[in-house]
Formats: sequence, structure tokens, C-alpha cells
Amino acid sequence: MEPFFSRTLSQLAPRLRQTSHPTAWPYRNCRVPVTSSTRQERAFTNTATRWPREKPDSSSVKTDSDSIPAADLSQNVTQVERSHYDAVEEESKEKQMRSPWMRDGSEKPPVARNRSAGAMTKGKLLTTPSRMLKLILPLTTRDANNDRKDVEPLALLVHPQQPLSYLERLIQSELPVIKDGEKEKIPKVTFRAQDSTEEDISSGKPAADDLEGADETMVDGKRERTGKIKSSQDDGPMPTKQQREHPDDAQSADPEHPNFVRWSPSTEIGDFIRDAARGSEFAVDIEGAPESIYIGVPSFDERTFYLRMRLRKVSKTILQYADLKRECDNLAQRGAQRVAQGGFAGMVSWWAIVYYLTFKTDLGWDVMEPVTYLVGLTGLMGGYMWFLYHNREASYRSAMNFTISRRQSKLYEQKGFNLQRWEGLVEEGNRLRREIQMVADEYDEEWDEHQDEGDSKVSEALRKERRKNNRKEGKAGKKEDGDGDDDD
Repeated sequence: MEPFFSRTLSQLAPRLRQTSHPTAWPYRNCRVPVTSSTRQERAFTNTATRWPREKPDSSSVKTDSDSIPAADLSQNVTQVERSHYDAVEEESKEKQMRSPWMRDGSEKPPVARNRSAGAMTKGKLLTTPSRMLKLILPLTTRDANNDRKDVEPLALLVHPQQPLSYLERLIQSELPVIKDGEKEKIPKVTFRAQDSTEEDISSGKPAADDLEGADETMVDGKRERTGKIKSSQDDGPMPTKQQREHPDDAQSADPEHPNFVRWSPSTEIGDFIRDAARGSEFAVDIEGAPESIYIGVPSFDERTFYLRMRLRKVSKTILQYADLKRECDNLAQRGAQRVAQGGFAGMVSWWAIVYYLTFKTDLGWDVMEPVTYLVGLTGLMGGYMWFLYHNREASYRSAMNFTISRRQSKLYEQKGFNLQRWEGLVEEGNRLRREIQMVADEYDEEWDEHQDEGDSKVSEALRKERRKNNRKEGKAGKKEDGDGDDDD
């Protein structure tokens, strides 16, 4: 405090000198003399002394970021702050190295650590909106500490119609080479899945090897093998479950899945998944890996989820167009019927006119016979030329369809119905339905299409389009067969 007071007194010293030695007043001679009669005595008063105020001690005030409002802080990290943070981090790491007992869990060796709950130890097989299969595979070839929390899963996109050899090459491209003596080689990758022909003894069903002339049939939506059971006299004693599934079960490399069999690399991925879905998983064996990698197989509902969602979306749009299209079609049908009725009325009127002119007037048959002949022949020639011009079959159905289609086009344009949009929606709906049905056949599932189509109007529209396409394909097939016969 002493330096503060000394500095304050030194600043006030010049001011005190100026007040103690005032300068002479320049208008001293102009003063009016005051007599005793006019003089008034004033009481002597002292001005209150103003002492300098002490400045507060700023040493106790916090100047760090914790005591400053967030709005006043700078959001830009300076180089000084970065250097300070790096220095503090380096210092803390050195302290941890000098005193490892301060770390949590340092008394346990790395191999004794519990596996992380989020560690991925099993792969997944997912579906995508593009009808591809997404395989998520946790690749690990060396896992000495039995801790996979640092393993980054590998995602692969494959098509169901691609072979397993293609998937094998994709996995091998992500694996490091292994040493076989002095040589290095690419590790082999094999795929194992449950054998669909094997049955459990506890279920009371005979195995595939116990059936003579076995054949696969659909029973209650499931594929069953039927046939004559082999007699024990012909083939000796009935083998046990272990002997039937794996004769060398004692030396089996995977005792938890003894009914898994290795599949050929030339098998299509879709066929492989169809049988693997029975066991809900399959195994990927990598040469040099400590254990097999198991992949969860999606069920029928999971695999067709995106397809069924798209079918439902398309069905809703088709339902909006179906009512308008049905209204236009009914109006066009009625219009065509009125045209046909008008044509019949015209023919009856012509017959009545000819009858009246022939038998009720003086013209007679001699005049009306050539007239009716020429008019009838002209009508036939005109109708035949009309069919030739429009390139249509000369029949009542063809003329009726042409009239209806012309009327439909006008009504669609008036009502704002987009015919191309409708045809695209119906075609897409049938395509989605066909793809879902193919997956259902692979999984041996019975799919209720009406549940996803939503309404009977949508089902009827899709059914009509399928029938139309089948008729076109049938005509094209017959035409091709006829051309082939002509060529022969």
C-alpha cells in the first residue's frame, strides 16, 4: 500500500502548490470600496476534505475462462492455448507413466480385460433397397488377447445370383497373406451352413440317408423328404446320430454346429442363403483365423422388407388411379355400346326405307334392286378399307376395341388421368410381386400377396395386366413356332 500512497501524493503535490500561491487578480483596482455600513460579516467555513479513493485489489479477481461469461469468451483457439494444452497433456502422460497405479484398471493385465459390450463378434447379412445383399463381416486373423473391440467390420455388397467364389475373392482381398513355411500365400476361405436334409432323432423323423428313393415334397408350407424307410436287416444296425451326421465327430472342428457342411464355391449366394436360413446362420472359415466367423441370416420377412414396403407404396398410388380409371373405362364402354346400337338402328332404318320404296311406291323392285346392291357393296368395301387403313382384324370385337380405346383416350385427357404413369405403376407392382414370390419360393414360405397389396382393386388391376402380358407372350410364342416350322 505504501507505493500506492506515495504515488498519489506525488500526483497531488502540484495542485497543492497552485492553491497555496494564487496569481494576482487583474481587476484589483476596479473593486468598489466597502464601508462599515455596508460590510456584512460572513462566518468562516471550511470545505470538506476529499481524500483519494483506494483502488480495489485486483489480485484476488479471477481472470480465467471459468469466471468470464460465455458470450464474452473468444471462440478462436490461439496458438498459445494449443501449446499450453499440448504441454499439459504431455505432462499428464509422463505422470501416468511414472505412477501407473493412478490409472483405472492398471492392476489387471490386458488379457484379463472384459470384452466390450459393443464389440462385434458376429457378422450380419442385411438387405438393401437395391435388392443387393450387404454382408457385414468382422475380420480378424490374429486375436491373441481375445479382445475384438478394435476390429473394424468390413461391409461387402453382393448379388444373390453371384457365386460364393466371388464373395471368397472379395474377402481374400481384405486379408493379409499368411506364411506357409518360407512361402507366403493367400488364406483360404470356406463357407459352411446347415444341411437341410438332416433331421433330428428326437423329432421322430427319419433322416435322408434312412429313406429309400427319397423325394422332396411341400407339406404345410415346408419342404419334407418322403420315401420308404430302409430296413435294418438290409443295411445292418441303425447308425447313431453322431455316426450318421459326422462319422469323425470326435475330431470335428466345430462341435457346436456338427451338422454344418462345406459348400462348393460355385454355388449361387441365393441358393446358399436359402439353406442357411433354416439354421438362421452360417459360418465363414478363414485359414489362420483363431475361430470361425458366424453370420446371421435374415428371415423371409427381413429379406423382403424393402420389396414389400415398395409394393405397399406402389399399391397406394395404384389405388388412387384405379377409381378414376374405372370411371373412364365404364364411360368408354357405354359410349361404344351406344355406337353399336346406333349402327344397328341405322341398318334397321335402311331396311325400312328400302322396303317402303320397293313395295309402297311406284319405283318398284326394278329400280330398288340395283340401288340396294350398289349401296350394300359400297358399304362392304368401305368397311374393309377402314380395317385395312387401321391395320386391324376384320371383326366386331376389333372394331369395338378400337372404338373403346378412342373413347378412353379422350376421357383420360379430360379427367387428367396419366396413362403412362398408370402403366408404369402396374408394371412395377407386378415386378415387385414377382421378386417377392421368387424369394418366397427360395425360403419355402407362403406369401399372402393381398396383405401387402392392400385392396382388391389393386389385385384386380395387377391380375389384368398379367393376363394381358401372358396373352401377348402366348401369341408371340405361337408366331415364333410358326416361323420355325416355316423355316424347317
